[in-house]
Amino acid sequence: MALLCHHDHVIHLANMTSPGEKQHCALALIKSLFGHLPSNFHIGLLYDIGCQLEQSCRKWGFLKSFLPHISFAISVFHAFEGFGLSDGEGCEHFWSSIKGLIPSLHMSGVCVQLPPCVAG
Repeated sequence: MALLCHHDHVIHLANMTSPGEKQHCALALIKSLFGHLPSNFHIGLLYDIGCQLEQSCRKWGFLKSFLPHISFAISVFHAFEGFGLSDGEGCEHFWSSIKGLIPSLHMSGVCVQLPPCVAG
């Protein structure tokens, strides 16, 4: 999972070891970002499941001290109030650009079972 700025430059990355988007990864990235910003800074968070993430934050108290400094948004036919010309697809473009690296970086180890013909 990646956190990109408005200009689609990578700010932070999270190594995902299980399939699917996990909210804890997004929360960790956001918390890490606020660790590098002034306390009065306000961010706009454009995320495809931003409404779900915001609801979880409010319901369970996640990122409680940062919530007043976040404007959550989701893309709706590429029209966003207050997000300029961003299409919200920066992460998809980033992953597409590095897709050649993914097979060589795939996790392997003792938890990966060898096929019977190789295991001997």
